Amino acid sequence: MPKNAPDVTQKYLNLLAEKYPSIQAASTAIINLTALLQLPKGTEHFLSDVHGEHEAFEHVIRNGAGSIWRKIDAMFGDAMTKPERRNLATLIYYPELKAPMMLRCVADKDEWSRLTLIRLVKFCRSLTAKYRRETVRGFLHSHVADTIEELLYDQQGVESKTAYYQSQIDTIVSTGSTLTFITTLAELIQRLAVAKLHIIGDIYDRGPGAHTILDLLMQYHQVDIQWGNHDILWMGAAAGSEACIANVIRFSLRYGNMETLENGYGISMLPLASFALETYMDDPCELFAPKLPKEHSFTSQEIRLLAQMQKAITIIQFKLESQVIKRRPHYLMNDRLLLDQVDYERGSIRLDGVDYPLLDHLFPTIDPANPDVLTPEEQSVMDKLLQSFVNSRKLQQHTRFLFANGSLYLVHDGNLLYHGCVAMNEDGQFRAFNVDGESFTGRAFLDRVDRLARQGYFAIDNPAQKQYGMDVMWFLWCAPQSPLFGKEKMATFERCFIADKATHAEKRNPYYALRDTEDSARKILAEFGLDPDRGCIINGHVPVKVGKGERPIKANGKLIVIDGGFSRAYQKETGIAGYTLIANSRYLLLAAHQPFESTHKAVSEELDIDTETEVIHTYPRRMLIGDTDRGREIQEQIDELHALLHAYREGLIKEHRLD
Repeated sequence: MPKNAPDVTQKYLNLLAEKYPSIQAASTAIINLTALLQLPKGTEHFLSDVHGEHEAFEHVIRNGAGSIWRKIDAMFGDAMTKPERRNLATLIYYPELKAPMMLRCVADKDEWSRLTLIRLVKFCRSLTAKYRRETVRGFLHSHVADTIEELLYDQQGVESKTAYYQSQIDTIVSTGSTLTFITTLAELIQRLAVAKLHIIGDIYDRGPGAHTILDLLMQYHQVDIQWGNHDILWMGAAAGSEACIANVIRFSLRYGNMETLENGYGISMLPLASFALETYMDDPCELFAPKLPKEHSFTSQEIRLLAQMQKAITIIQFKLESQVIKRRPHYLMNDRLLLDQVDYERGSIRLDGVDYPLLDHLFPTIDPANPDVLTPEEQSVMDKLLQSFVNSRKLQQHTRFLFANGSLYLVHDGNLLYHGCVAMNEDGQFRAFNVDGESFTGRAFLDRVDRLARQGYFAIDNPAQKQYGMDVMWFLWCAPQSPLFGKEKMATFERCFIADKATHAEKRNPYYALRDTEDSARKILAEFGLDPDRGCIINGHVPVKVGKGERPIKANGKLIVIDGGFSRAYQKETGIAGYTLIANSRYLLLAAHQPFESTHKAVSEELDIDTETEVIHTYPRRMLIGDTDRGREIQEQIDELHALLHAYREGLIKEHRLD
């Protein structure tokens, strides 16, 4: 075999020969793959903490986080006015809505159609430079693929073809196919503008459209997801964790956001509503009034019912969480067994040696002798809710997608992506988590809980294993050691029942102070097998308070936080509407976005998201596919094909088919 050929077994070569059954087939594949390594690296986008804001998310996907506008500006800046360029950009983002609107306003529809098609084709050609022709064709519907290809691969300077291409444009217009081709070209531009999408956690909660976002992601051509704490909570609920289910429902009720639960996933709240009305009929549950936006449409009766339902599920949640904590003593969370610390006669609780009066001490379902035991009625509610979650077809589809395309962290092109943190001690050492005498820290701990979360969803023939994994998903939601949570406690009880705000504080893991230092960032990169001189950490979870002067670039550029407040709920605190990170073949660019008003205004008034960009790293030379992880995988394929080619020519394997 060739000197650099990989150690490929005969059995594997036989399998490879089924796909490449001849010398010519193997040779052609080597030629194509080798050429692919020389193409520029595709543009990648990194988004974090989208929190159900489906309209803003879809707009960022459609506009390539502003990259499409920047390309339009560069290509047509001298030939078109700014309003014309904005017009073209909106058409690319929303062709199905904008094109009919524009056609109604132009005097000469045919001339507008020809000019628009020519501009879209020209723009599209510039984007195809990073893709093989075969890849571009794969993005097109079969009924238009031939025509689009002819337009895109115009042989410039070949005089005999000029009339041919013009004839194609004219025929598209004369046959009434303008809208079809404008929409096809616009969607192709959106696809070509971004080769890969990275979601750094927290798709769920706050906003109303997490299910819509996941529908979009399932259709996206290439995406990976690093789970956030809100994602793992919903995944645990889908697996059947009662503690996770109670948290999901409480959180949704707290913000009056039932859209994803009820309309997205068809989860019936009727059992809980009936139970709450009966159990808390005379209790106004004022402390549990939902936090609603000013423009809400709930009636006073509906708000009271939401409050009663929230109190009912909150008490159930505390009981279920106490059961998990007692079931898993190695979580070291006994300090959160708060129902055991309540003096139900006096209506107070003792925390850290201090007695606090409870703001509400009406607990009709709690037995002081066994405070964490569900009543038969509560258990009946949970049984029905559990069935709704595990039998929701769409929720299960989305959860399987999150497991298939997601993980707790990702090593990608020399960088490290994760949502929350890598738990650390004050001295900067990785915090140890002990299980049955074995200690796990850093990467090993993340690998362990990642595997256990999958076990909690996929295990079917071992109830104990499944329960262990489901408990780990709850652990990842709210435990002090969780790499997705990263705080010493989740102060839900204190916020609900204690007036003293000092008890509401949720102290962060030392990681969040240490991550600002370059030494800590380099230590984390090395822990995950990365080169600290070249790599960086891309982090989400904690919003960057831009309004208070906080910067997203930390640790001398070794760590970038891209949670800038995508969710409307955080925008007053952050001062912006989120960051996205853009990595193309020339540089790493950070984009800060202003709030998105609505899809309607984006189309009718051409209000794009205003974006400020900052180049944070420029590559010494243009990055090629061969410089990426994908390039290394392709090179491995090339080496294996060379081994197959050698086996054919040495007579070790016979050709399966002659070309």
